[in-house]
Amino acid sequence: MNKIFAVIRREFIERVRTKAFIIGTLLVPVLWIGFGLLPRLLLERETGAQRLIVLDRTQGGAGGRVATALAAVKAGEGDATQFVVERVAVGSDWEAVRDSLRRLIGLSNAPASAPHGILILDELSIDSGKASYLGSNVASPRITTAIERAIGPALLAIRLERKQLDSSVVAAAMIRLSLETRRVNEGRVTGESGEQTFLLAYFIDMLMYFALLFYGIQVSSAVMEEKTNRIVEILVSSLRPFDLLMGKVIGVGAAGLLQMGIWLGAGLFVSMMLSRPGVGGAAPTGFQLPAVSVALVAIILICFLLGFFFYASMYAAVGSMCNTQQEAQQTATPITMLVVAGMILMFGLVNDPNSTLARVVTFIPFFTALVLPVRYALSPLPLPEVLGGILALILGILGVVWLAGRIYRVGILSYGKKPSLRELWRWVRTA
Repeated sequence: MNKIFAVIRREFIERVRTKAFIIGTLLVPVLWIGFGLLPRLLLERETGAQRLIVLDRTQGGAGGRVATALAAVKAGEGDATQFVVERVAVGSDWEAVRDSLRRLIGLSNAPASAPHGILILDELSIDSGKASYLGSNVASPRITTAIERAIGPALLAIRLERKQLDSSVVAAAMIRLSLETRRVNEGRVTGESGEQTFLLAYFIDMLMYFALLFYGIQVSSAVMEEKTNRIVEILVSSLRPFDLLMGKVIGVGAAGLLQMGIWLGAGLFVSMMLSRPGVGGAAPTGFQLPAVSVALVAIILICFLLGFFFYASMYAAVGSMCNTQQEAQQTATPITMLVVAGMILMFGLVNDPNSTLARVVTFIPFFTALVLPVRYALSPLPLPEVLGGILALILGILGVVWLAGRIYRVGILSYGKKPSLRELWRWVRTA
């Protein structure tokens, strides 16, 4: 037992003391918040006024009302307008006017007075609500959405007036429904919306996927490095191969568990701070992290630890039977695909986390570590189901560790050609 602890201590210290581990542990929580908040801040930042030209092909000058509606759009909370609009009434030669204006758009050396876009309105725009926009930047959802929201009501009012209907009465009857979602947990309404619950489940799914693959591949690389350097021949002279396998898996797993604990602890602290009254609402963009309960953190850590043992044992067996990184990557492809399949299953759980499919895959050890935390984040689970999933994963670990240990015992001292499936089965029977 002391020899196993020596291997665990070596594997743990070798990883924890590296600069990459320290920087990654401190930097990842900052990056998570930054990548979640920064894109929204950048998309919502104030931009310069967009110069638009409205080509009016309608009868009765309906384009004038559309131009007025566009000019009234504000760029932000201040008084600055988002669009500087010029209306141009055109007749049968509208295509020539359009082409002449189009040549001024998107120029690398365009003058300050050059238009950014052309909005083309005709009778079809009023009848069917379809308009055409030619612009240098049509990828910006902020610009296109602002145009749609501005001209939609204006065209609707014109359409109603032509049918001799009171636009104010119709507008009052056409108030758009805004569905406010709040999660209910154990009969209590939480502060999480539907979007926040989905983001929490997606975050957990990606975290488990990344952690299982990253630390599992670390185990495989460590085993293969010692094998190719012939260090393992010295180690097995004083250690049983199974003890060496367990020492490596537990050592790397302890380092990963420490890092995961720090990440989740930081996320839990930030989530609790933002959920306090007067804190979450103070964010200028309305951004708020979803609430993370202590029970969910515990389930994530337990599933990570057990899932790591499950997959790391298989990755260690792969590393012991291969001689190059290329061989290891090819051989580990089925294991990687199982992790990917578990990650993809998350999208089948969102609509119904308590479906038959969700319950079945929870008790399949290949998927338990990824499915169980996601299900718990989406909807409360009964304690027997949580314990049953954990028990199924433990039983799977026992089987995988037994199989991987027998392959590892022979593989670490085997060199040359990668073994075939028949040879692997011989190793398992004779080890």
